[in-house]
Amino acid sequence: MKLRTYIVEDNATIRENLIGTLEELAEVQAVGIAETEDEGKEWLTAHASQWDLAIVDLFLRQGSGLGVLAACRDRASEQKMVVLSNYATPDVRMRCAQLGVDAVFDKSNEIDALVDYCIVHGTQRAAAAGAPVNRSACS
Repeated sequence: MKLRTYIVEDNATIRENLIGTLEELAEVQAVGIAETEDEGKEWLTAHASQWDLAIVDLFLRQGSGLGVLAACRDRASEQKMVVLSNYATPDVRMRCAQLGVDAVFDKSNEIDALVDYCIVHGTQRAAAAGAPVNRSACS
């Protein structure tokens, strides 16, 4: 049972590398991408039952990831929102927490932590759904 993940990231190189890494290491299925705040808000809210995890960059080609996060505050409790940013300062982390973000990861040095987060969340989701858990993905 793959973790259905939506990615809001305007840098194509980062986005494609992230999708490849997460699909290979964390049993993630990318269900869509957005490069702007408006695209991210529109898709995530219009397809509320079609995603389990959203990974959001804060600085986008248009708008801000903060707007995407605010638009998804009332998501289902099992849906997770995480931020992946080059600007994961204490102030940014606090603002994200105020918007109900589940985790913040720094692009420069916390990609492994993001992969681990996806593995854990995917395992928890599969267990809650009664699906067999692939423990080999956790080793």
